Amino acid sequence: MADIQNLESLQTPGAVFFIFGATGDLARRKLFPAIYSLYREGKLAEDFAVIGVARRPRTPEEFRDDVHRSIQEFCRYKVEDTAHWTRFAEHFSYKSLDINNIDGYVELRELTESVESRFGIPGNRMFYLALAPELFGSVSFNLQKGGMLSSGGWHRLVIEKPFGYDLLSAQKLNEELNQVFKEEEIYRIDHYLGKEMVQNIEVIRFANAFFEPLWNNKHISNIQITLSETVGVEERGGYYDHSGALRDMGQNHMLQMLTMIAMEPPSRLYPEDIRDEKVKVLRSLRPYATPLEVKENVVRGQYTEGESMGKHLPGYRQEDKVDPNSNTETYFAAKVFVDNFRWAGVPFYIRTGKRLPVKTTEVVVEFKQMPTNVYLGQKHTLEPNLLVIRVNPMEGIYIKINAKKPGSESAIEPLAMEFCQSCQVGINSPEAYERLIYDAANGDSTYFTRWDEVATAWAFVDRIAAAWAQNPGDISTYSAGSWGPEEAAELLAKDGFHWWPVNGQEEDNVIWISRG
Repeated sequence: MADIQNLESLQTPGAVFFIFGATGDLARRKLFPAIYSLYREGKLAEDFAVIGVARRPRTPEEFRDDVHRSIQEFCRYKVEDTAHWTRFAEHFSYKSLDINNIDGYVELRELTESVESRFGIPGNRMFYLALAPELFGSVSFNLQKGGMLSSGGWHRLVIEKPFGYDLLSAQKLNEELNQVFKEEEIYRIDHYLGKEMVQNIEVIRFANAFFEPLWNNKHISNIQITLSETVGVEERGGYYDHSGALRDMGQNHMLQMLTMIAMEPPSRLYPEDIRDEKVKVLRSLRPYATPLEVKENVVRGQYTEGESMGKHLPGYRQEDKVDPNSNTETYFAAKVFVDNFRWAGVPFYIRTGKRLPVKTTEVVVEFKQMPTNVYLGQKHTLEPNLLVIRVNPMEGIYIKINAKKPGSESAIEPLAMEFCQSCQVGINSPEAYERLIYDAANGDSTYFTRWDEVATAWAFVDRIAAAWAQNPGDISTYSAGSWGPEEAAELLAKDGFHWWPVNGQEEDNVIWISRG
């Protein structure tokens, strides 16, 4: 397996990229723009091809027009040169396919071999399944039966979340995939792991001498991870009412970010060594032993009617395709412990929800207070130091310290020093899908989830879901546009903490240095 340090300067090897679900929203908003950005930056070798696969009929010209519109609307680079676009677009083909029809896969193989011959591609094939999870197994079997996995190069399968509905369904799905693909050929994508500042967590921690020695229970009092959304369920009501916030966001995005914060330094910069450390964190999560422990440490909520920015917002049960008597959670918060030597006793507070006041993803590391009974602590109220890692939509970090108020003899005030990466002129950060497609093509699985990660995360989440299932009507409510149920604030208050303001909800008493 390639060393991560040697991958940065590589172009992707020649390959055919298959996008199953090529007429869908994910392909239009994320995948086509990602491929074009890689091409514009010279990271995509000329010996590549993209074959879109979907049931809907399309001519190659119509498909290329779809790709062009997608890029113009969603890509960070726009098409400005006709000749350049023509060279790019000629690499795109389309196949209308009933995914349950083996004859269609035989025709797909013939098209693939023709494309590989045309562009000199050595049989490398990457299958991106932008499809419903229940189709992953049948598509994999049919790829094998149709001869799509008999070329001389490598074969890789990229699949989207959700990977199962619980541990049992995830195990069944994994068994199906393993009948066709090896574990090292399966790339389970969690797009949060492709975000710039999530990947930067490792560097912030392990490359700075004034953070890593303090990154433990001796110096950190608590860590807060917030992933808040302002939108409701939109057109996903049917899916979301079956899933809920715990399965939709908690099992993957939230726990993955927790592992990045809590993991030990890997012994080597190899993908498997890094993923080993993440799995160790998940295995160290303290399980909730009883439904009472779940009730004491986990808050579930559902939004009701509310208002935001002068606009009336409907309640969850009023959303399209949602059961009017639904008890599905749109919000959850939890107090989690990582029971290992580094983190014993430090609470990790995680929260995520829909129809909250601000769209943001960030991590707040709160350090322990200085002694309050000596020197400055006797006369002043000293606020705790914070390190805040902002992931989305603003990218950057800020550090909050206590400092002498200018012009005074001894007054102390909180001071925040900020680095805003996304505010810098000329910065055009790669989208998460660009990084992940590039990594998958180069065989770097670092920021993809391994099966034991998925299984261990499901085992933890299933205990919560099982406790909720015993009393499904025990769910708190919160007004759309608010910060969630009151119980979420109480979860921290009983430990002497509070949720720190997140991006867009700044503290009034803090002096900011180098904002923007």
